[in-house]
Amino acid sequence: MTAPAQPPATPDLLYSQDEEDLRAAVRALLADRADAPTVIAATESDTPYDQLLWSSLATGIGAAGLLVPEKLGGQGVSHREAAVVMEELGRTVAPAPYLTSSVVATETLLALGGEDGPVAALLGELASGARTAVLAVPFATPPAGAAAALTSRDGTVRGVADAAVADVLLVPTAEGLYAVEAADPGVAVQPLVPLDLTRPLAAVTLTGAAGTLLADVDASVAAVRRGLLAGAGLLASEQLGLAEWCLTETVRYTRERHQFNRPVGSFQSLKHRMAQLWLEVVSARAAARNAADALATRSPDAPLAVAVAQAYCSGAAVHAAEECVQLHGGIGMTWEHPAHLYLKRAKADSIAYGTAGHHRQAVAESAELPAP
Repeated sequence: MTAPAQPPATPDLLYSQDEEDLRAAVRALLADRADAPTVIAATESDTPYDQLLWSSLATGIGAAGLLVPEKLGGQGVSHREAAVVMEELGRTVAPAPYLTSSVVATETLLALGGEDGPVAALLGELASGARTAVLAVPFATPPAGAAAALTSRDGTVRGVADAAVADVLLVPTAEGLYAVEAADPGVAVQPLVPLDLTRPLAAVTLTGAAGTLLADVDASVAAVRRGLLAGAGLLASEQLGLAEWCLTETVRYTRERHQFNRPVGSFQSLKHRMAQLWLEVVSARAAARNAADALATRSPDAPLAVAVAQAYCSGAAVHAAEECVQLHGGIGMTWEHPAHLYLKRAKADSIAYGTAGHHRQAVAESAELPAP
């Protein structure tokens, strides 16, 4: 007699007390070291990252090692906690290499397995915050494009996020995945001018750079796919945090700004627009939390959950940022107000790890439906 099929576990979309405690710690740190004037000043400098902020976030709070098992020097928790950190970073658009190093590069290495050797050693360094790493693929690469992202140790990869500040490059090639020191004489990192100045991009040129082979080509493609999937899934949490800040700040401003002797937020047309934003933010929260939970539980539906989250959260974040700029009126157009930082981050995020169109295609394919 065949046993009845077990119903799928219901995803937990709520935040635990531990997650809320982590949020409070990260939010307090970012309020102290990544307020709007500080972030704007960082975009105008040659050093976009505050090393003290990164050290406090990575080591003081331990955020860099959230995904790394305790036996390798990490915190041994899950993507749910990492998603909380991403929400707070999105809420401040703080310039920090958390997504690229502590999520994508770390998840790529974790997919290779192994409790010793160069992979374990590098994971321990990333978890401690002593070093950062980036996956040397274009920032726009979707999870399904892992195989197409293979390069060589003699060539140029453009649009690599955070490469200019990384210590190690994870280079997927036709021979396998290599760990290459960014200071290697065969590595040249040329900064590019990105739309989002809080997340620098660079062109990485390799000319016979030495490196440590971490995995063969089949294992490396699977690992890169897993790293990009985690990046896309937790990017949705960053987009959620960004959209929440835009909504909260816009509501606050329209309550304080008066026109015709009444708050502009009291006009019905603006009420409707902000109500629509609220609905989109609530829906984005459900989608982002579902993706984080699916990644944390290694659900077989994780690729679908991530695709749904990115298909929705990208547009919601861009819409929230656009409304924030417009409803702030003239002040929203100034360099001194941070609204432009959120719009640029939202636009840049909307094409990171695959566009919304890529992810809608993935959803359609998983459901065996014609593409929209």
